Amino acid sequence: MNAKNFALQHARLTLTVFTLVTSTGYILSLGIYYNLNSSNQRLTMKIQAATDENKTIKDKIAVIKNELEGLKNQNQYVINKTLEADIKAIETTYNQAVETYERLLDLKVVSKKTEKFDSIFAESLSLLSQRNYASADANLNLLVIQIQGEKKAIEASFTIPANIPTNNAPPSSGYSRQVVHTDIGDFLVDIVTADLNSTRVIVDTASDGDCADNCPVLPLATYVSRNGAYAGINGSYFCPASYPSCAGKINTFDTLLMNKNKVYFNSANNVYSAVPAVIFSGNSARFVGQSLEWGRDSGVDAVIANRPLLVSGGQSVFAGSDQAKEGTKGGRSFVGASGSTAYIGVVHNATVGESAKVLATMGTQNALNLDDGGSTALWSGGYKVGPGRDLPNVVLFVGK
Repeated sequence: MNAKNFALQHARLTLTVFTLVTSTGYILSLGIYYNLNSSNQRLTMKIQAATDENKTIKDKIAVIKNELEGLKNQNQYVINKTLEADIKAIETTYNQAVETYERLLDLKVVSKKTEKFDSIFAESLSLLSQRNYASADANLNLLVIQIQGEKKAIEASFTIPANIPTNNAPPSSGYSRQVVHTDIGDFLVDIVTADLNSTRVIVDTASDGDCADNCPVLPLATYVSRNGAYAGINGSYFCPASYPSCAGKINTFDTLLMNKNKVYFNSANNVYSAVPAVIFSGNSARFVGQSLEWGRDSGVDAVIANRPLLVSGGQSVFAGSDQAKEGTKGGRSFVGASGSTAYIGVVHNATVGESAKVLATMGTQNALNLDDGGSTALWSGGYKVGPGRDLPNVVLFVGK
C-alpha cells in the first residue's frame, strides 16, 4: 500500500472514530438533559403541589377562624353569655330579696302598719320577674333602709306602761312584770321564778328525734297543757317556715338538746358544739360555755343549748358579736339560774347586750339567751308575752 492510500484510509478511520465519539457524547448529553429536565419538572410539580397544599391549609384555617367568629356572633353564643349574666344577676337579687323579705317579716312582729313596705317589695319582685335587675336592686336597697328606719322609730317610741313597779331583784316566786333600773336605762321585764326544790325544769319537743325538714311544731300553750306545766318559754333558735331561706330545713334547729324523754337531739352536729348550754338536774343548774363540755348523760332533767351566754358568775359576759339581729332591739327571751332558783322571762325592747346587762343587774348568777322575734312567748297562767309562732322546742317549769 502506497503512502497516499495509507494516509487516506487513516483519515477515514479518524473521521469515523470522531463521528462515533461525537455522536455518543451527544446522545449522552441528550440523556442527561432529559433526565435533568424530567427531575426539574417533577420537583416543580412537587413544589407547586406543596404550595397548593399550604394554601389549602391556610384557606381552611381562615375558614375555621371565620366560622368561629361567626359562631361568636350567632345567637346561641350570645344567649349563653347573656344567660350567665342573667343567672348571676338573678342569684344576687334573689338573695337580696330573701334577706329583705325576712327583715320585713321581723318588722311585722312589732308593727301592723307595713302596707307601704309590702307594696315596695311586691314592686321589687315584679321588676325581678321582668329581668330589670338594676331597678329591683335599687328598690330592695331602698326598702331595707326604710325598714331599718321604721324599726328605729318603733324602738324610740316604746314606752314602759304606767304603774309598773320598779324592782331590781327577781320575784321570790312566781310571775312578775317589773321595771329594772340600770346604768344604761330602764327596762321592762317579764319574769317567772321557780324553786328547784319543788320545780323540775324540762325541755319538750314536738319531734321524737332529729328532724331534717318539715319538722313538727306546737304552740307554747299546747306544750304547757300536755305536761301539766305552770310556766314555760320558747326554746332555741330554729328555722321557721315563713323564711324563704329555710326552704329544705323548715322548723329545724341545730343545737344540742335533751328532751323530757331523755332523747338527745343533734348530738352529731359538731359545727355547733361551741354553743353554750344549760343543764338542769335536781335542784341545781349548770351552765357551760360550750356544748362540747357536756357529755350525753341522760340522768339529768334537761339540756338545751343556744347562743349567747349572757351572764356567768353574776357578771355580764356578752360584749357583742357580728350578728346584726343581736344588736337590734326586741323582746329577748332567757333562761337563768342562781343556786337552786331558776328563771325564765323576757327583757323588752332590748339588744342582746342590754338584756345581759339587765339580768346581771337583777343579781342573776347565770343566764342563757333563747330565741326571739316572732318566736318570743312566755306562759304563766296564760300568755304574758306572745303567743308568737308555733315552736319545735320549749322550756317548761313543772311541779315535782
